[in-house]
Amino acid sequence: MSPVLAGALQALALIAALALVHAPFGTYMARVYSSGRHGRVEKWIYKGIGVNPDTQMRWPSYLRGVLAFSAAGVLFLYLLQRIQGVLPGSLGFSSIDPAQSFNTAVSFVTNTNWQSYAGEQAMGHVVQTAGLAVQNFVSAAVGMCVALALVRGFARSRTGELGNFWSDLVRGVVRILLPAAAIAAVVLVACGAIQNFSGVHEVGQFMGGTQQWRGGAVASQEAVKELGTNGGGYFNANSAHPFENPTPFSNLFEIFLLLVIPVSLTRTFGVLVGSVKQGYAILATMATIWVGFVALMMWTEFAHHEGALRLAGGALEGKELRFGVGASSLFAVSTTLTSTGAVDSFHSSFTGLGGGITLLGMMLGEIAPGGTGSGLYGILIMAVIAVFIAGLMVGRTPEYLGKKIGSREIKLAAVYILITPALVLVFSAFSMALPTPRHSMLNTGAHGFSEILYAFTSAANNNGSAFAGLNANTDWFNTMTGLAMLLGRFLPMVFVLALAGSLAEQKPVPVTAGTLRTERPLFTGLLVGVILIITGLTYFPALALGPLAEGLAS
Repeated sequence: MSPVLAGALQALALIAALALVHAPFGTYMARVYSSGRHGRVEKWIYKGIGVNPDTQMRWPSYLRGVLAFSAAGVLFLYLLQRIQGVLPGSLGFSSIDPAQSFNTAVSFVTNTNWQSYAGEQAMGHVVQTAGLAVQNFVSAAVGMCVALALVRGFARSRTGELGNFWSDLVRGVVRILLPAAAIAAVVLVACGAIQNFSGVHEVGQFMGGTQQWRGGAVASQEAVKELGTNGGGYFNANSAHPFENPTPFSNLFEIFLLLVIPVSLTRTFGVLVGSVKQGYAILATMATIWVGFVALMMWTEFAHHEGALRLAGGALEGKELRFGVGASSLFAVSTTLTSTGAVDSFHSSFTGLGGGITLLGMMLGEIAPGGTGSGLYGILIMAVIAVFIAGLMVGRTPEYLGKKIGSREIKLAAVYILITPALVLVFSAFSMALPTPRHSMLNTGAHGFSEILYAFTSAANNNGSAFAGLNANTDWFNTMTGLAMLLGRFLPMVFVLALAGSLAEQKPVPVTAGTLRTERPLFTGLLVGVILIITGLTYFPALALGPLAEGLAS
């Protein structure tokens, strides 16, 4: 079988698996978040944290819950790293220095999982399990909470109430993420991923000498790392490490995990707003972009004018040779079009245009299908922009899901889409202009600029993947990427929740002959165009200086 055909068949198998679970899983999540009953374990949690899960919150209260919970998470994880040296199960590792502790704490709480350290050389069992793994669950649940609040803004009328943050958070963890992650962990263990609390071992090598390796609760963390679109890795090699990702089947299964919740949430959205066709329109938009990016990535990595690369079957540099160019390309597109950041190959070693595709995937806002929760609210903001543009074209007040998109709503949406590009471009500009950050670059020219641009694009979009060649473990990059992650995660949430509150207060407007039918293919095409044009106009100059220049020169 040719490598191209193998890659295409894996993509088709992945699409089939996602199609199979989309409706039942999405409907189940809708029932979880709309249920009026609380489980026994959930009641214990509510009592322990002292909250009333039945109290309805307006958007400022909901936002305060998000920020307070996340701030507590940053503080706890920071302190846990600072005292690691005296904790049991530290495996002899010392405490993490302040700048890196800050960066890592922010990284995992913001669902970014950017890592400026090698996991097997820095973090003990307690920090990995009680710190990082816990944040993998709750940071993903926070993103789902914000998405559900926006959906309720569309679904509810003449009330500013968006639900209860604490109830949404607990249900997301207890009823969705924990059961799904437990099943996924068992599958990964069956595939060969390790799950233990072993220490450091000396093992012999075939050519003589010894090598150190360590165990850990890898399968359980790998499962929620992908399922919650967290990213990061127990080991420095991430999902290219055989302990994390042992076989071609586990590789495809991990891609399925990082896509399944964002894809299924479109069904949840359709059920909660009372029209599954609206969910299908959003899903079709995501699928169109994802399929297009997969096709482009495989074309750039398989098709080459150089004879050696043609004989090799594609650009093999940086790829995971156990899985092939097709599987590595599929993983790269999926992890950068979601806010996952896990990698089974080195994006820096992709072709110039291939690296540009991974960059552009993050620059879109990671909405195809995006992160756990963040992908849904991101694409709904773009839908608001799209109906506004359509309204300008026909001279009619724009509406979406029965809600008028007035000046307040469009201002909130516009500020949302400007925040991340501003963070990426400003932080990248300072890092290129100042001499100290440039010393971290191992490459010069267009590729060196791409390394810096990729780092801040990944941080501000809560992705977490990186181009190799950039030493990010410096005070500058630990601090600046930490700030980019904080601002890139929580500033957009402010405007999402404010928009949700504004929409929930409105009275629905009736559908008329002039209403744009947002469940039809015409709107899907319009939405795809708006997403690509807005991103292209915003980032094209930066892309032209980096990956486009490198790709055209090769």
